[in-house]
Amino acid sequence: MRNIQTFQVFPSIPEPLAFMEILMRNLWWCWQRDAIELFRRINPSLWNECGGNPILFSTRVQQKRLEELAGDTSFLAHMERVRENFDRQVTHPPAHDPPYTSEATIAYFSMEFGLHESVPLYSGGLGILAGDHLKAASDHNLPLVGVGLFYRQGYFRQFLNDDGHQQEAYPENDIYMLPVKRVRNASGEDVMVSVMGPEGPIHAMVWVIAVGSVPLYLLDTNVLENPPELRDITARLYSGGSRRRLTQELVLGIGGMRALEAVGRVPWVVHMNEGHSAFASLERLHHMVATHGIDLKTALEIVPRTTVFTTHTPVAAGHDDFPTDLAGPCLEPFTEGLGTTLDAILAWGQPRGSTPDTPLSMFILGKRMSAYCNGVSALHGKVARRMWHHLWPGINEDEVPITHVTNGVHIATWTSTENAQLFERYIGPDWHLANRQPNASQRLDDIYDEELWRAHETSRARLIRTCRRRMAQQYRRRNAAVKVMKAVENVLDQDVLTVAFARRFATYKRADLLLQDPERLEAMINHPERPVQFIFAGKAHPQDDEGKALIRRLIEFGRKADIRHRFIFIEDYDMHLARRLIQGADVWLNNPRRPFEACGTSGMKAAVNGVLNLSVLDGWWCEGYSADCGWSIGRGEEFEDYEYQDRIEAQALYNALENEVIPCFYERESGGLPLRWLEMMKASMKMAMYGFSAQRMVNDYNQFFYRAAAENHHHLLTENAAKAQHMSRDSVRLRKLWPKIVIDFPINQAESPLRVGERLDITVMVKLGEIKPDEVEVELCYGHPRSVDRLDVTYYQKMMVAEELSAGRYLYSCQLPCETAGRYGFTARVIPRGDIWTRYAPGLIAWS
Repeated sequence: MRNIQTFQVFPSIPEPLAFMEILMRNLWWCWQRDAIELFRRINPSLWNECGGNPILFSTRVQQKRLEELAGDTSFLAHMERVRENFDRQVTHPPAHDPPYTSEATIAYFSMEFGLHESVPLYSGGLGILAGDHLKAASDHNLPLVGVGLFYRQGYFRQFLNDDGHQQEAYPENDIYMLPVKRVRNASGEDVMVSVMGPEGPIHAMVWVIAVGSVPLYLLDTNVLENPPELRDITARLYSGGSRRRLTQELVLGIGGMRALEAVGRVPWVVHMNEGHSAFASLERLHHMVATHGIDLKTALEIVPRTTVFTTHTPVAAGHDDFPTDLAGPCLEPFTEGLGTTLDAILAWGQPRGSTPDTPLSMFILGKRMSAYCNGVSALHGKVARRMWHHLWPGINEDEVPITHVTNGVHIATWTSTENAQLFERYIGPDWHLANRQPNASQRLDDIYDEELWRAHETSRARLIRTCRRRMAQQYRRRNAAVKVMKAVENVLDQDVLTVAFARRFATYKRADLLLQDPERLEAMINHPERPVQFIFAGKAHPQDDEGKALIRRLIEFGRKADIRHRFIFIEDYDMHLARRLIQGADVWLNNPRRPFEACGTSGMKAAVNGVLNLSVLDGWWCEGYSADCGWSIGRGEEFEDYEYQDRIEAQALYNALENEVIPCFYERESGGLPLRWLEMMKASMKMAMYGFSAQRMVNDYNQFFYRAAAENHHHLLTENAAKAQHMSRDSVRLRKLWPKIVIDFPINQAESPLRVGERLDITVMVKLGEIKPDEVEVELCYGHPRSVDRLDVTYYQKMMVAEELSAGRYLYSCQLPCETAGRYGFTARVIPRGDIWTRYAPGLIAWS
């Protein structure tokens, strides 16, 4: 049959239950334990069968059951409690704190958003982080909106064949079962936007999902206005080649900005979560020039100062770039509105001095358009500064304007029910905001060991049940024999130390590091008194054959008759399985090749639940690790010989398991409780809850970036952008006069060797020409010399004008305190005076 039309019938909700329909269409419910329990009590088994999707669940609940609930005073009282919290947090939240007004909007762009497994618009860590960011922004009552793409098929579902080969399936999402609605303008018409793509105009409609008080706008190219070949642009996440990626990123960045303009949410601040959305800055420039009547140079003073750019990739090759002959025609329409050339636009995404055909780098474009740029952990910030140092010639690596905000996880989303009950009892109803409560840490120590261990054992039992059910589904689909089915339904042991490894199967994550010495591993698994069991899960990218080979190797090892009940791989890793693993495992294993793990947040989620991390010192674990809350693999070494590194770190992993982890878990004293393990669990919970929560992360973004960017938006656009126009003129003037600056060698005024406690007087002559002293900073740079032309660590001290020698020539001086004995080197430099965007403008630096 062809051309079948469909319609959906939803249940008739009795009037007393009207709020349930509002609740099911706002994802606020998915991080509210009381709201989840409200749905679950309607029909627990059906709720689990529907995967925790309240819309699907509502279509399967019998009308008779709804009528019963409408007269159930207990259920209605429960619903009223949830409604009051919903009204307080979502419907009628408090007014925004300054500098935000009711008109303020912070737009958070991301290629993917992981909010709940029932809304499959994510592939992995980047999307889960973005989802946690929106939830925490709602908790903080920030005026934030999300912008992404609506994937009809999402990321792939993973299935393994009999040989362990990964198979991919892309089922169509049932739009009726998702909490989305079409966005309409003031006239009641569907909002549609258009962007120019490689094959011509691309049209997209706009959907919205409510995430607490945060709306998430999603663009969808599956519309009749597009020819068939363009409708699939937003069908799948991370599929296709360079052309498909370019079209997706054009729709996300340019189309996303136009969607916000169409709904009246023109952002004060834009936060680009990775370089995929860097094209948004071009539309911002165009909109600012057209709306405020300013020129491009003035707009280029405003847009970067109101833009935040977060990079997640510690390898230069991992950033998208596009050939200019492919990207150029798509950006050509901006030339007229911006009053510039296509080569000038493309140059914003190319290293300075590049040839016109150099590929357009989305990282460089993103950084060129943002004054606020950060990596996602302290180590990743350092790696990013080293990786992109060449973009700022003349400044030291540690000054490259890329800082870091370490990622965090949304505590309420990832905490087990049992732990949440303990936290509520000992900390209070706002336990998930414990980073705001100074005494909450001490209250965690007050939890009785018996209570905490009982809660953890419950989570472990739930994990084992989930694994057995998923294993049975896997083997049933392969038509396994009855004997095999009985065996897989009894895998894992409730009382055995359980180690989990679950993440994307990229080669640098080294999922097979455990297999370096199979005999030693088997001895641990089958130890008669202190056995260990391992659970693996994760997907390899469809085009990553090496990642797929890792999965096959694990499965082949796990088929050995004497270990297959304690070494398993669960297919189709998703948010539901992730929650079971990070709540129920005893140890969370992570062994990436340092420094390729930008952050990694799964270990944070595990730590919040008292699951102890055993990890290489990479990403976030460099900051989270201490001997009282987990274990390290190695000491943070970095190797050039990867085979040698694998041998060394595999031995370190085995040693940590045999000598530290396993003895600690099985060390049982009075009452049969592992007291030292429980002490580490509490330390782990405190470490994660206070240092690595999404609430802390979003608060850092707000404190360090959002507020400053919002204030810049206000100040730079008032009075017809007078301040921005002044900055533009100053920038042009400085670039014209800067080559004329001459700075002599600084002179050491000391006549003999110095002693600790004395001061060194240093002077330097600087020829500024027409530039005034109050337009620049002259700094003494000093430190221990690494070589004749490089300092090991550089410190900076401001020098002051001591004398005007002649027109445009000044003598600067400063006193350097001699606080520590040793050999030092020094030099001097001139940089512009101003904010971070001015101080580190590439090319504006002069050394003696």
